[in-house]
Amino acid sequence: MEILKTNPADDGFFMPAEFSRHYGCILIWPHRRDSWQNGAYAARRAFAKLIRNISEYEKVIVCARYEDYDDARKALPPKVRIIEMSSDDSWARDVAPTFVTNGTVIRGIDWGFNAWGGLVDGLYFPWDKDNKMARKLCDSLDKNCYDCRDFILEGGSIHTDGEGTLLTTEECILGRGRNPDMTKEEIEQKLCDTLGLKKIIWLKRGIYNDETNGHIDNICAFTAPGEVVLAWTEDKNDPQYEISSECLEILENSVDAKGRRIKVHKLPQPKPVLVTDDDCMGLDDMDGEPTRISGERLAASYVNFYISNGSVIVPQFNDPNDEKALSVLRSLFPDRKVVGLDCARDILIGGGNIHCITQQIPYFSKEEFL
Repeated sequence: MEILKTNPADDGFFMPAEFSRHYGCILIWPHRRDSWQNGAYAARRAFAKLIRNISEYEKVIVCARYEDYDDARKALPPKVRIIEMSSDDSWARDVAPTFVTNGTVIRGIDWGFNAWGGLVDGLYFPWDKDNKMARKLCDSLDKNCYDCRDFILEGGSIHTDGEGTLLTTEECILGRGRNPDMTKEEIEQKLCDTLGLKKIIWLKRGIYNDETNGHIDNICAFTAPGEVVLAWTEDKNDPQYEISSECLEILENSVDAKGRRIKVHKLPQPKPVLVTDDDCMGLDDMDGEPTRISGERLAASYVNFYISNGSVIVPQFNDPNDEKALSVLRSLFPDRKVVGLDCARDILIGGGNIHCITQQIPYFSKEEFL
């Protein structure tokens, strides 16, 4: 593996869309007991169910700590590759490499990671194991890696159409806990230089009460060039209504890098998903303090889905809008099997959902490397 100091865009590399063809997918076996209730066993069942679905359509790599390797190996199909690797938590979207390609080969981007805000408003400390994962994964896959550790970014905060347009939120990317010494214009240039972009569409905020400071992957996602889904509620008393309405206005008045008007498909929100007393009882404290409070609203959203080569896997919340969300996505992905993950709440208790725990490896050649 070579550590590169150049800009990916200058080298002819760009970030493909998630709906383009994949080579594989990366996940991290859950283990953190203050994130995942009851020793992470419910989360592991949910991860395993998700992994089995993804592995039907593309290769899967799962990173597991030394002490969790046997458990992961027992729970997962033989065709799933397991790499022994230490981590602080299990959010592959945010700590695994962002992969870019020139159409022939892929390279990884090693962003800086500080647990969603560092000492300003981050969620845990230390985060040094997570901060090393992107580079270690590139090394394991024998792929060259761009050194961008001086720039704090999580994969869940960006979503691209693969044709030069990026979605993100000001709430997250411009937050004090990320890159406070950079202006919005400097951050925008950095994103263009690293991801091969021509246009960035800035939404103001993400899903209500999202502890990642409003990751884009929980509120809005490209489903095709020029088309997005947006988390939506008709309940004007829900604080999400104002946020989503603000996003809708921005999107409907935006064009992408190709000059196309953005077509917005509204994806209904589930009713508020709240933390229960049982949830709290199943979670360890962190530094003597609880990580969840009974009655706390979790950042539940159907937008947090994963697009594999043959399926779209969507969180389900035992809610009347579960089927409505699936119906919308089936109309947008007619060539893929759109399925619901009924145990998604066991992932959500950790703070994110399906998209947050996955990171796609774009297809780049016929070379076998997994």
